[in-house]
Amino acid sequence: ATKKANELMAHTYSHLYDLPTTGLRFFTVYGPWGRPDMALFLFTKKILAGEPIDVFNYGKHRRDFTYVDDIVEGVIRTLDHTAQPNPDWSGDKPDPGTAGGPYRLYNIGNNSPVELMHYIKVLEDCLGKKAEMNMLPLQPGDVPDTYANVEDLVTDVDYKPDTSVEDGIARFVNWYKSYYSQV
Repeated sequence: ATKKANELMAHTYSHLYDLPTTGLRFFTVYGPWGRPDMALFLFTKKILAGEPIDVFNYGKHRRDFTYVDDIVEGVIRTLDHTAQPNPDWSGDKPDPGTAGGPYRLYNIGNNSPVELMHYIKVLEDCLGKKAEMNMLPLQPGDVPDTYANVEDLVTDVDYKPDTSVEDGIARFVNWYKSYYSQV
């Protein structure tokens, strides 16, 4: 709710005060130096320790996993692309990504949702170790799938994230093993 409220405030200020604002929506970011409470960190730590991992929705949900380097590139590409008013914007058929004022929203994601069980399989392959799994139902408030439509990002700044989960997880595992061997 806070993300949507932020977008609404930015949209309003763009409209009322002609203030250029650009919102960036990041989709399931993973990679080195990420949040330790996210799935990839939790799963890696537990698999290496021989502890079971909790797999919600029985592993059937899909996420648009996006490698951190792809997020950074998307941010850099949009920095010099100041939001412009959309002359075709209409309150009758509003486009939530643009406005009559200088406002823009971009999804930065891999544009290719991956089932969680595939993500776990790739992690197991990279670690060389099978995961013990607690298969659990979908958590309340969670969504079964996420998908980043990046058409506007491609059109406006000529960028589409493209790091595969196979490549991104392999990079993460190499970093993780190197970093945590030093701790």
